Amino acid sequence: MKKKDNKKGLRIILAITSLVFIFIVIFVVIRLEGEKPVFEFQPNNVIFGTQTQVTLLVGDKKSGLKKVWVALKTEGKEIPLLEKDYEGSFINGGSGVHDDVLTLTFEPGKIGINDGTAVIRIAVTDYSWKGFLKGNVAYAEKGIVVDTKKPVINVLSKNHYISPGGTALAIYTLSEKCSKHGVVVDGELFPGHSGYFKDKNKYISFFALGHAKGKNTPIHLKAVDVAGNDAKIGFNYYVKRKRFKKDVINLPLSFLNRKLPSFDVEVPESSGDKKIAKFVLINNKLRKENYLTFVSVTKTTDKILHWKGRFERLPKSARRASFADHREYRYKGKKIDEQFHMGIDLASNSNSPIPAGNSGRIALAGDVGIYGRTVVIDHGFGLFSMYAHMSSVMVKQGDIVKKGDVIGKTGSTGLAGGDHLHYSMIVHDTFVNPVEWWDAKWIKNNVTSKLNAYKE
Repeated sequence: MKKKDNKKGLRIILAITSLVFIFIVIFVVIRLEGEKPVFEFQPNNVIFGTQTQVTLLVGDKKSGLKKVWVALKTEGKEIPLLEKDYEGSFINGGSGVHDDVLTLTFEPGKIGINDGTAVIRIAVTDYSWKGFLKGNVAYAEKGIVVDTKKPVINVLSKNHYISPGGTALAIYTLSEKCSKHGVVVDGELFPGHSGYFKDKNKYISFFALGHAKGKNTPIHLKAVDVAGNDAKIGFNYYVKRKRFKKDVINLPLSFLNRKLPSFDVEVPESSGDKKIAKFVLINNKLRKENYLTFVSVTKTTDKILHWKGRFERLPKSARRASFADHREYRYKGKKIDEQFHMGIDLASNSNSPIPAGNSGRIALAGDVGIYGRTVVIDHGFGLFSMYAHMSSVMVKQGDIVKKGDVIGKTGSTGLAGGDHLHYSMIVHDTFVNPVEWWDAKWIKNNVTSKLNAYKE
């Protein structure tokens, strides 16, 4: 009986020992995993400038991160850029950190690096037991170019006269290819474009001054090269004085009853007069949304000067409202809203044919909120014309039209009170005064004379 008990006990001990051994083997096999960590640079820059920020994404799904090391090798020397250790142990499962995001700011001037080629070395280690507890190592080298020289901007055009709500043209050259450049007006960039001149380093930029900007509005040229080096230069410009008129629009109940049902706008239950509340929402919130639609459309432009000569206005029409009129909206004698009118209203016979103001490509053709049926024409290099409140549209997006081609008919769609054409000009994303573009003399003095002077 005693022998049987001993044998049974021995079997239990052997079974437990086997399980422990199997557990140890499994544990060791797991700890000896051979999957290397992973890492990625964002963005994957090749050219580094005066100050280049890079994000390094590192990860190890199994053993966890142990160490990240980054260094730069150039001119026979190696300079550490980043070194991070993740605390942990090989026994209790490493650091427990499986993913990390590291930011690295590369500033050649601070570490004594000259312009030229260099190599970035990256090593990421995990807590694997492989290699006698050294862990798996992911290693890579990345060749880069260090460029700390700012691009050189040379302004060719001499005189730049501009009014609030007006347009001007700058012509300039760049010493190198740049990722972003153009004229900056009070912090807003009006991009420059190549393609008009044979010289690919020669650029033009149509820039605008918002109707509310004043005489002391800062304007300069800016260029940022591929390495991120930023250059700025001033140039001669003169801002003319310009005043816009004020207008009072009394809203009759018949207008609200006729127009409001067309707009799907939810009015808060707490609103007093629902009709007035809905009108104000349409005139404010929807107007802003519509503006963003035009901004989206005008972000891209053809690198072709489609247009030629002055722009056509609606034939045999009378002006009913001017550009940048400060409109005060009243209902029963009480002010309920105010807005600026960013175009010119032209009235003729009902359903009058609308000619394209000049040649170009149809960038938008469809319904746009308060503007109703609308057409936007891209005339090239950031210049657009807009036609709104149309009763019918006879073109589609992508069509090429010539000056005078009929693109639709006047109407009263959107928030229009009666049949007319709302005509606007847009430079990049800024509404400007169409009167300038209807004036052949203004175009000659401010645009075509400059283009012809630097054509070669």
